[in-house]
Amino acid sequence: MEKLHSTPAWQRIERAFFETGDPRPVLAGLSTLVDEVALAACGVALTPAANHLALIAVGGYGRSELFPFSDIDILILIEQEGQAVEFREPIAEFVRLLWDSGLRLSHSVRTVADCTELHEQNVELNVSLLDRRLLGGSPDIGAKLEAKMPLFLQKHARTLAERLSRLARLRHHKYQDTFYHLEPDIKETPGGLRDLHLSAWLAKLRGADPPTGSLEEGPGRFLSALRSFLHYRAGRDQNLLNFEAQEDYSQHATPPFASPADFMREYFQNARIIDREARRSLDSTERATPSLINQFRDWRARLSNADFTVSNERVFLRTPAQLEKDPAITLRLFEFVARHGIPIAAETERRLEQTHAVLAEYCKQQPELWPAIRSILALPHAATALRAMHNTGLLQVLFPEWNNISCLVVPDYYHRYTVDEHTLVTIEQLSDLRHCSDPTRKRFAEISSEIEDTALLCFALLFHDVGKGSDSGDHSTRSVELARQAMQRVGMPGEEQERVEFLIEHHLDLSTVMNSRDLFDPATALMLAERIGTIEKLKGLTVLTYADISAVNPAAMTPWRLEQLWQTYRIAHQELVRELETGRIQELPKELPQLATFIKGFPTRYLRTHSQADIEHHVQLKELSRPTGVAVEIERMGGVYRATLVARDRPAVFASLAGALSSFGMDILKAEAFANAQGLILDTFVFSDPKRTLDLNAQEMERLGHTLERAAQGKLNVEQLLKSRPAPPRHKRRIEPSVHFDSEACATATLVEIIAEDRPGLLYDLAATFSAADCNIDVVLIDTEGRKAIDVFYVASDGRKLTPELEAALEQKLLAVA
Repeated sequence: MEKLHSTPAWQRIERAFFETGDPRPVLAGLSTLVDEVALAACGVALTPAANHLALIAVGGYGRSELFPFSDIDILILIEQEGQAVEFREPIAEFVRLLWDSGLRLSHSVRTVADCTELHEQNVELNVSLLDRRLLGGSPDIGAKLEAKMPLFLQKHARTLAERLSRLARLRHHKYQDTFYHLEPDIKETPGGLRDLHLSAWLAKLRGADPPTGSLEEGPGRFLSALRSFLHYRAGRDQNLLNFEAQEDYSQHATPPFASPADFMREYFQNARIIDREARRSLDSTERATPSLINQFRDWRARLSNADFTVSNERVFLRTPAQLEKDPAITLRLFEFVARHGIPIAAETERRLEQTHAVLAEYCKQQPELWPAIRSILALPHAATALRAMHNTGLLQVLFPEWNNISCLVVPDYYHRYTVDEHTLVTIEQLSDLRHCSDPTRKRFAEISSEIEDTALLCFALLFHDVGKGSDSGDHSTRSVELARQAMQRVGMPGEEQERVEFLIEHHLDLSTVMNSRDLFDPATALMLAERIGTIEKLKGLTVLTYADISAVNPAAMTPWRLEQLWQTYRIAHQELVRELETGRIQELPKELPQLATFIKGFPTRYLRTHSQADIEHHVQLKELSRPTGVAVEIERMGGVYRATLVARDRPAVFASLAGALSSFGMDILKAEAFANAQGLILDTFVFSDPKRTLDLNAQEMERLGHTLERAAQGKLNVEQLLKSRPAPPRHKRRIEPSVHFDSEACATATLVEIIAEDRPGLLYDLAATFSAADCNIDVVLIDTEGRKAIDVFYVASDGRKLTPELEAALEQKLLAVA
């Protein structure tokens, strides 16, 4: 049978779409084509059963909205259960014919009684029948379903709406309840096509007219064109709008967009309209649902005052006309939200959206807006108020600088959200920190509780990335300029402006240090102390950094990064209150055993980063290394592993060890390398096991240890071992490698920072390059952000910092392997 996708009719519809960009002929035309194929298959396969069953198109196919590679949802309707067995062979032949024609059929065989029964565990079946049409077979059987559906919906509409709302909330939560994703799924993400249909389904269940007329012509048509393009582009049911697709669609749209960023702004504007309508439909459905929570809502209603009424857990304006007469009520409303954490009602949102001009004029005439803004930002639920301001467009009215980042996409495989959404999430992270019970995060909550003025910290977060909307290369500098402009306009005192400017200007300092500097090198602590200046500033910067990293994506603040940030805070804090030791270990502390003499010559940071128990354990490893010249220990630490090795020093030993770990598929997170004057090394690698090789195969731990031992002894061809591993999938290169040398970062070595696209074996290649140039590696720090690897080496040559000539030669070699 000829594949439908290769027929002239299919290709004609596709050509017309790329000529006009109009999705409507695609959805209707493909539905008609599939109707023809389904009816033809019915005539061939179902003739013996034609009077005993009906073919019902349901779901998107039932609406005659069929996208190029969507599933074909067909309900085979029968009268009696036994007929499913009686007509099994004709039905199987019908299904085979549709699959052979290249269609992705999703079918079910149901009785009329089954279709008019509430399915608690399969609400999708009941919902799919809201969009249905008779396709073929017996009209009488189809009519029986139509006759029973009104009574079924009358009886179960409320329950269906509850279940549908619950499923929608779960789906929204999966996407962090926001449509501002850098690479959204245009069907499932909030504000996507699924939400467009959700509003229509809930309206039908309420017996109301669907609110989708204007939505389908505007945002619905926009998303339908985009989904059609994604399907044609991928040749399958592809709904993820990734960066490459954004670039392609911005060029192929009719008319084309000036840039992918312009296209994405248009996408988010349409998604916002659909999301708003879906949220309002969900709110309306949930408010109509009687439950125990209503008793709590009744109690919350006592919070009502002369300006605002709380009803059904939403804030309403007592006198909406007051928005025009007294624009200050808008700020009082957001202060009310920030104090109590109660969202504003849909009706309140609509009215606020119409007051942009009034509030803008009021702001021009009020040079002292800061006290009102400060009150909002200092309250426990400031994040809720700011999100409401953003949703209604009033945040941009109050701070026009925010227009620079509204719906702004900065392509980055590590970040998940648009710049404006990321900013709001940072403030939500700050709010959540106050109620945090996780012991590893609680210490940051304690720092946050010691900050006297959280309003300034909140304001700094609000503006920390606003410079990303400018062409300036350094967004921190531009963010400071725009924040200064806003602070002066609202009348913030000069001293407070300076504190905010400091936080914005230095908001990347701690994350940069924790990713690219040896935290236990005295030079790092000294640099941080000199740059930050006071403990108060350090606390603000630490909490800001916590919120900033946590808001990058839900998994960004790993336990490892959490610990790195804590260590960064700790060493800076120590430096601000006292001077740290410098130099190398010459005399051992009296409490250490005499066998610890092998640590003489290690950097003094070794004593600060290891407890006495650690040092005693290292001494034991050193003793264990006597017979073979090497001792290896691998242990699990929470979600990562640590390999500790004591061995005799030899050329390229660090590179060999890194390569051995990579050959097992391990991701190295951090590495340390110490060497003493007697030619012994102590190397430590912290690594993750992304494929759970060590978890699932107990014997692999021993094999890995043996491999590391042989690598340390020089008995292993690591380069050959790496070549035997499967090559990673190739993808378009997005990160150009760079190399930076800093001879001032350390007194005895040169800091070399390499930024490159991450890949298996990268650390081995870089370390081997240093070894080939006769450079000694003292410390290595590794951090990976999405596809970007940030590798920092402290290296020396002949015991001294690198010469300019050696730096130049190394730069070319490092770039070649990166």
